[in-house]
Parts: sequence; C-alpha cells; structure tokens
Amino acid sequence: MIEIRDLTVRYGDAVALDRLSLRVRAGEYLLVAGPSGGGKSTLALCLGGLIPHLVRAEAAGEILVGGVDPRQHDPAQWARQVGLVYQNPSTQLFNEFVADEVAFGPRNLGLPEREIAARVAEALEAAGIAHLAARPLRQLSGGEQQRVAIAAVLAMRPRLLVLDEPLANLDAQGVAQVLDALDRLHRQGITLVVIEHRLAAVAARATRLALLEAGRVVADSGAADSGAADSGAAELLARPGLLEGLGLRHPYPPRPAPTPGPALVALEEVSAGYGPRRVLDGASLEVRQGELLALVGPNGSGKTTVARVLAGLLRPRRGRVRWAAPLRGLPGYRRAGMLFQQPRHQALLERVEDEVAYGPENLGRERAEVEPLLAAADLLALRERSPWSLSAGQLQRTALAAAAALAPALLILDEPTLGQDEAHLARLMALAREQCAGGRAALLITHDEGLVAAVADRVLALEGGKVREVAS
Repeated sequence: MIEIRDLTVRYGDAVALDRLSLRVRAGEYLLVAGPSGGGKSTLALCLGGLIPHLVRAEAAGEILVGGVDPRQHDPAQWARQVGLVYQNPSTQLFNEFVADEVAFGPRNLGLPEREIAARVAEALEAAGIAHLAARPLRQLSGGEQQRVAIAAVLAMRPRLLVLDEPLANLDAQGVAQVLDALDRLHRQGITLVVIEHRLAAVAARATRLALLEAGRVVADSGAADSGAADSGAAELLARPGLLEGLGLRHPYPPRPAPTPGPALVALEEVSAGYGPRRVLDGASLEVRQGELLALVGPNGSGKTTVARVLAGLLRPRRGRVRWAAPLRGLPGYRRAGMLFQQPRHQALLERVEDEVAYGPENLGRERAEVEPLLAAADLLALRERSPWSLSAGQLQRTALAAAAALAPALLILDEPTLGQDEAHLARLMALAREQCAGGRAALLITHDEGLVAAVADRVLALEGGKVREVAS
C-alpha cells in the first residue's frame, strides 16, 4: 500500500525527513511515534499529498501509495484515496454547521443525496458526534472539532486513513469512541496510519509500531520488508530501555509539599457563553498563590471558556472575576498569560527567539532575560528557525515560553500535550512549576489523567456549567 524509499524532506535548511524508508502493507494498522520534531507530521503531509503542493518543502526520494506518487496529483483529487486528519482540526473545517462539514466531501464527489446522507450519518455515529450534527462549528470545543474533522474524512471512505494526533484533545469517552471507530475501519480493510504520543491507548489495538527519530525509522515492530509476521506494537513498547533512549519516557518534576496561599484570582458565580449558547452557568472557582491547579472535564464542558474569562478574552454575562488587590489595576498581560490549544494562532514573528523576546522587549527589558526560557523549553537549537517551520510540539513550546516571558501572575496552559513527547512535556511542567514562585500560579487544562496525577497540587472538575473540587 505504501512504499517509501530514501525520502528526504527539507523546510529551507531544516531537514524533517532524512532518507526515510518505510513499507506498509494494505490493511495494516500502523502506529507512528517518536520524539517531538522527529518528522512524524511531515510524513503525514507527504502521504496526504500536501507536500509540495500546499506546504512549501523540498522532497526527494520515492513515495508511492497504491503504486501512485501523491506528488503527481492534485490534493483535492488525492483526498479520495488518502484521508488526512491534521493535528490542528480548525485548519480543515470551513462550513458553518457540523453536518454540512461532513457532507462537503461526498457532495463534491457528485454523489446522490441519499448516498451523501447515509455517509454523513455513518461518519457522525462512528466519531460519536451524532448529537452535534446541527451545531455551528464555531461553538465547538477543540476536542469536538477534532471528531468533526475525523468524521469528515471518514465520509470520503478513503483506502488509506492518516491521522496526526487524533486523540490529543479528546476526553476519555472521545478517545474510546475514536479508537472503536478505527477498529471498525481496520476490520473493513482500510489501511490506518496513526501518529500519536499517547502510545498506550493505541498500541493495544495497532498491529504495528514504527518509531521515528531525526527523520528516520529507528525501530519497527514488524517491518514489511522483513517477511516476518508483525510482532505487534505493544511488544516493541515493552522493549527495555527503548522508549527511555528516545526520550519518550521521562519523570515529571517533583511536586512540592502543598503550601496553599491566599487567593490569586476567583470566579464568582460566572455565567458565560457564545451567542445563544450558555457554557458556564454560575461557575465559581479559586486559584491560589503558589499552586499548579488542574481543571478537567468532558469535551465541550467549558474549560477553555474558563481560561478565556480568566485571561480577559471573554466577558462574563453574569458574576465577576475577582483578582487579588495588588493586581486589580495592572494591565491584563500582567495578570494572565495563556497558551492556547492552537499555538499557531499566537505566532507573530519570523524567528523563535524574536517570538519569545517580543513581549519583554516591548516593556524595555533586555533580550538576554529570555535565555533561561529558551533553554527550559528546549528551544536553543531552534532559536533561528521560523515558527512556521516548526512541528506542532516545537511551536507549542515556543508559544508557552513567549507567554511565560512576561511573568504573568497566572500562567494558563490549555491542552499543552499536543505534539509533546514525555520528555518535553516534563520540561513544560517544570517551567510551569517555576512560574508558581513568588506568589504566582499556573492553571493546567488537560484530558491527560496521568499528567494531572503527577503534577497537580489541586484538581477541579467542570461539568454542567459548574465547578467542583476533586479529591486528590
């Protein structure tokens, strides 16, 4: 199904794939993993035919899918053969309503309306979002958008389905629904290539695991050219020292003994939403000085809405945001800094170092002050790179360093796990912990239960528009 030989891809001077070779048989369920920036998303873009047509990059070597080179076909036509779900689902959603988005591809194939309706219903059900069919896309959470993008691709019924971190923003129910849908597709004979950092969830179901590092395959549980039966993804994951050597297992920073301080900021009976839809309904919470607080809850429960209210990006319809007295007269950027779910929305400049230094320099501070942040976020080797040439994980770290550079009283991390291997995620959590010094605090929004258990001082859950404390 897939034949790749000596494939090299460059973004300017940066090499993303370095003479990569890979063969995948029809009907395989391949899990692709590896360190952040190792070339996984570039591989997906090549398979989906976006390089070099829509993504500017130089590609040399051989790549065939079903005997055809995707570089020789228009991406719109290629989508009938290969379905690609991006890391950032908002880049591939452009209709007003969910059902229209899922119907868009089949309708452009000129299919009869009865066939289109059947495909839409089937895809919505497979992704677990039939209840969202009439919902405007702009009202969806990041996790809900992820599942719409998956449904839209499923409705095209491609022979090969490539998914780049499809579980990144999903709650536990969403993860189960998407994985069950992928199982059904695999049983129907569709070839699956799934790129993920949440390895355990997928490895138990995938038939094969390939690990990429520095643009090459460094381990493969069942190489197609070996002639051997697949040994399975889970078995490779269990190989002693392998994941540690690739930085895919790493301890999180130690959690200090709890020393709760006074309230830094509180929401008091806050109601907020978008258009006619109310998301928060009398929500109250308190962030204390010195703590790393986790906020959890199902997709669409309002976690990002809480973050936007705290950051001053969304005005409450009722209730109020109460900051500690010394912060009340300060500008918003001194009170709250935010890492958004989609960090590409935050990038402004052409160099990583400039991006991180932009805020401090505008306040008259020295550029050298951001050097420790570049080191903490593992950006020193990337400082001259354009943010637009980075992997999602690298860009996530750049955006967080830029937010932290202003030393806000509250640092908000909204789903920071996207694109992060465990070693880099541990670095980000260490950086967040440092931000809690001097009476400041950090708010972590995530679906990663293991991360919450490892780093959070306190846990709040959001459901039904209200907040409750979770026993630790």
